[in-house]
Amino acid sequence: MKTLQTTLADAQKNGLDSALTELILALSETCKAISAKVARGAMAGVLGAAGTENVQGEDQKKLDVITNDMLLEDLAKTGVVAAMASEELDEISPVPEAGNAPYLVLFDPLDGSSNIDVNVSIGTIFSVLKRPEGALCEASFLQAGTSQVAAGYVVYGPQTQLVMTTGSGVHGFTLDPATGIFVLTNPSMKISSQTKEFAINMSNRRHWYSPIQRYIEELLEGKTGKRGKDFNMRWIASMVADVHRILNRGGIFMYPADARDPDKPGKLRLMYEANPMSFLVEQAGGASTNGRMRIMEIAPEKLHQRCAVVLGSEEEVKLVTGYHQQ
Repeated sequence: MKTLQTTLADAQKNGLDSALTELILALSETCKAISAKVARGAMAGVLGAAGTENVQGEDQKKLDVITNDMLLEDLAKTGVVAAMASEELDEISPVPEAGNAPYLVLFDPLDGSSNIDVNVSIGTIFSVLKRPEGALCEASFLQAGTSQVAAGYVVYGPQTQLVMTTGSGVHGFTLDPATGIFVLTNPSMKISSQTKEFAINMSNRRHWYSPIQRYIEELLEGKTGKRGKDFNMRWIASMVADVHRILNRGGIFMYPADARDPDKPGKLRLMYEANPMSFLVEQAGGASTNGRMRIMEIAPEKLHQRCAVVLGSEEEVKLVTGYHQQ
């Protein structure tokens, strides 16, 4: 039986940095503790609103704050993390005692917050970058997605699963509640190039730009339309859960820019959500764009930058991107 530890040990033999291994194992331990809090829910007094807002002006849930603090505290103890950035924090969080620690970590501590109180799958997303030379500041984190050395998520659902990449494929691990060990259950995950499933928030339909309108109309026409087959819509309102489904059985996920605020390029965060998920999807044979270009090639300008997201089965992503480019 292969576990997260043995899988990383094998990767170390093939050149994976031992400090990165230590970092990933620390992340997994924190996510085990988060999973326990999520599982206890109301019994642990962690459900409901925190009565505060994050840097994006969004209402925070109690678990948003709790999980953010847990990750900050635990990763600071590793000695290999120089600084962190979180979707829930205005600014970066340096680790003064870390000295010349080699890595930076960005995370969304609890993706899908709107689902917390209704017992629907939520998750933690993370992205790991190498620390650049020079003094640590926000600019240290402003690296394109192609610079990521590791990325992944933990989904807290019927099972707690860790899905990650270090640039050599995507592997999924399931937490065994009896032993507290992440066991390799989904090695070398692959996304089929074709699909009959799409995920998008249809309530925003009237606001979409014409390329997305055109694409969705074609899907809804089904067998009698241009595509010649029926499509099913799936939407969980938790990016972790939607991407997890796509990694397991294919599909396309879209959160496009729309006409409600033409100055905003999208809703999802480039650094905390789009880049790590794009890294995973590409490593699994899928594709990820903002509708016009590869997401991981976007040069970030600020820590909490937003972008449109179209990711999943390669043929569908290429089709949507082609409509935008036309």
